[in-house]
Amino acid sequence: MLNLTRAQGKTTVLYLITIFLLVLLIIGGALILYYVKGGKRITTQDILSAEKIIGLDFTPKERRMMMDNLVENLHAYQELRNVSLKNQVPPALLFNPVVSGRSSEHERRPFIFSSQAEVRMPENFEDLAFYPVTALAELIRTRKITSLQLTELYLNRLKKFGPRLECLITLTEDLAHEQARRADEDIAAGQ
Repeated sequence: MLNLTRAQGKTTVLYLITIFLLVLLIIGGALILYYVKGGKRITTQDILSAEKIIGLDFTPKERRMMMDNLVENLHAYQELRNVSLKNQVPPALLFNPVVSGRSSEHERRPFIFSSQAEVRMPENFEDLAFYPVTALAELIRTRKITSLQLTELYLNRLKKFGPRLECLITLTEDLAHEQARRADEDIAAGQ
């Protein structure tokens, strides 16, 4: 009877070890499979998770539309990480468009305005907000409008649409008025 109990104990232990090894094999295999096949693949579920972090909501269709660009960007980032930079390479803190080994001209020459067709003031003053900079510069140059008037137009639009568009951090009205007045004085002086 004693031998039967030992045999049952050994069988139970072997049974438990076998179950433990099977569970370990299944979980380990799933983790390996996830890492090798699925862990490096971006899914729409990943986008859904990111939405919570960044506070946005996309439709399932929008998530599917993002997939190609996200995968392409992921590959581009991986390529960037493969570039090895030595510690002596300084960070890009200054943009210098001059190609290394060459120099730029240091002679100051007067600014030459391109010829501009006659620009007329619109019937609705607000329409100036949609004029290109070249047309606005011509209106100021020909004194059909002042810098201060144009500044007021844009300040009013920033006050009106800034909160809705969330395109403004700090409105520096006094500085804008001061700079516009100074520009008008320079233009009046022939500069």
